[in-house]
Amino acid sequence: MEKKILYSATKPTGKLTLGNYIGAIKSWKEMQENNDCIFAIADLHTLTIDISKEELEKNSLEQIATFLAFGIDPEKSIVYAQSSVHEHAELGWILSCNTGFGQASRMTQFKDQKAKNPDEISAGLFNYPMLMAADILLYDTQLVPVGKDQQQHVELARDIAQKFNSKYGKTFVLPEGFVPPCGSKIMDLLNPAKKMAKSSDIETGIIYITDSDETIMKKFKRAVTDSENEIKFSPSKPGVSNLLTIYSTLSGISIKKAEEHFAGKGYGQLKTETAEIVVSVIGPVRDKIFKLLENKEYLLEILRKGKEKASLIAEKKIKEVYEKVGLLKI
Repeated sequence: MEKKILYSATKPTGKLTLGNYIGAIKSWKEMQENNDCIFAIADLHTLTIDISKEELEKNSLEQIATFLAFGIDPEKSIVYAQSSVHEHAELGWILSCNTGFGQASRMTQFKDQKAKNPDEISAGLFNYPMLMAADILLYDTQLVPVGKDQQQHVELARDIAQKFNSKYGKTFVLPEGFVPPCGSKIMDLLNPAKKMAKSSDIETGIIYITDSDETIMKKFKRAVTDSENEIKFSPSKPGVSNLLTIYSTLSGISIKKAEEHFAGKGYGQLKTETAEIVVSVIGPVRDKIFKLLENKEYLLEILRKGKEKASLIAEKKIKEVYEKVGLLKI
């Protein structure tokens, strides 16, 4: 079968979490065997938040080290930093000029942040979805692995592509979003109604990829459950369900089998065994990350080579777009 072009990116807004691994990165290694994959550090998107120069640089290097430690092969996939390919920003502006204000203002992320901080929200966050559409459309992407909360962005990219194609002629491939089989949504251990996010203010409910074994065990012991002491997957038991999801995903067994395994056992056993399987997965990867971070030049060289590969594709597409809209590419 002919391989499809797959695009995925993560923002270096903070340390990557267990949620990032289960929701996205876990499936990347397998996906690169069956697709032509492009994996990006979405550093331009990170500028929509208040982040220092030092933190952005540190997070970006840690992110590429994490990609490599989890098995992303830069010989099989394109791995690069978004900001190093200037065509992203160029196409983002052109697509912004071809997107209705009302359509952009209905994007969930913008509406949520506007409701929380109406006086502090940046224009960049408003234009964020158009830049994301540019990320996807620039490479004739066919597949975009997303969490359920990101599906709206892929739908917008399709809408923008269709509008552009109708106005200027066939230019962009219409991408398809899909939730990877292992792309379960992992919740905060202390607040199971909230997604486990690397930008969370309270770190005790977040499992970071670089956490020590001891820290991981402590965080799971404090995980919120309930007063029933019945290990069952149910909407009425979000804390227990979250632990079962983590255990099931990392052990490779179904939720039903996980329930059977813990039948008659207490919450303490559920927390301990889930923590142990997380440690068994995260520990070796964490050690690889720290080893890779000792060689900054090697990581930068990987990104340079990725930039060269990505630029070859991006240059062709932006030239086509310039010609279609009437811009002089001199």
